[in-house]
Order: sequence, then structure tokens, then C-alpha cells
Amino acid sequence: MEPVELRTSRLTLRAPASADVDAITAACQDPDIARWTTVPSPYSRADAEDYVRNAAEWWDDGSQTVWIAHAGAELVASIGLHHIVAHPTGGDAELGYWVAASARGRGYLTEAARAVIDWGFADLGLARIRWRAVVGNVPSARSARALGFRYEGLLRQGLAGPRGRDDGWSAALLRTDDRGPVDWPIDLG
Repeated sequence: MEPVELRTSRLTLRAPASADVDAITAACQDPDIARWTTVPSPYSRADAEDYVRNAAEWWDDGSQTVWIAHAGAELVASIGLHHIVAHPTGGDAELGYWVAASARGRGYLTEAARAVIDWGFADLGLARIRWRAVVGNVPSARSARALGFRYEGLLRQGLAGPRGRDDGWSAALLRTDDRGPVDWPIDLG
């Protein structure tokens, strides 16, 4: 599949490119990104180069769609639909993201995620989009809840990453769900 560019009122989302390597490398030095995601830690320029190369391959084979979100010239986030599975009754995928420390608290993630979710349901024909996060990643959970994801449960030692196994929260959004914020049965402060 060819990479798709998405636009919102403040953001441009496009496939990662070589020109993004330095900004990706800088963003992934943030200890919170290392703590809550599966990016390598420490994160090197070579890791960012691999990410850009892998993203092109994922777009090509249709297994994942990854975007870098920019507000003007500033790289603010990486977001994607991962583990895409097609099915005659509608496919599914997992929403994943990280936000650069300098861009947090400005609503960029929710804006970018809405565009990606809309595209996934409309253009990929997805029926369901999953979300998972390490237990304790409250900012990610708040974003997922604000996007309308329904909490589905605790995955005991269900998330494996470069630093080992963690308990995880799981939620999902169906194409037919109301996309308004929903309550979750866990304390998100």
C-alpha cells in the first residue's frame, strides 16, 4: 500500500522519512517514551534510521501504517495502526503512539489519533481498533478514553518489550461505537 498523508486543522501526518531521523532520535531520548513504549533504550540514530526503513516496508506490505505528526516544522508524535489483519467482516489493528515531551498537553495526540482512526475505519475497512498500554501509563489511557475506547481488561504480564514483561491495560473501539469520552473502571486520576 502507498503511504497516505493525513491533515488535521493543526497537524500534517506523513510516513517517516530520512529528514525525520534527527528529530525522532531526539524525541526518543525522553525517559517516558522509553518507559512506556517498546522503543529501544538507549535510543540511537541507527534506531531511528531502522524505524524509518521499517515504516516504509510496513506501508509496502500493508502490515502497519505509521505516521510522524508535525505541527508546522515541529515533530510532535509518532502514531500508527499496527498488526493490521484483514477480514471479510472488517479487519482489526492496534493503535500505538508516542508524543514528544515538548508537545505534550496541547491536544496533538487526540487530534492525530482521530484522523488515524477515521482513516482506519473508512479506508482500511477496519471493524475494531485495539489499544494497549503498560499499567500505570495514565496519560496514554486518558487519551484512549477520550477517543472513546472501551476498557476491556487487565492483561497480566501481557505486554512484552525490550525491558521484560509488564501487566497491561486493554481497550478497543468498534467502528459502530460512539466516539465520545467514556468512563473506565480504573482510576486515571
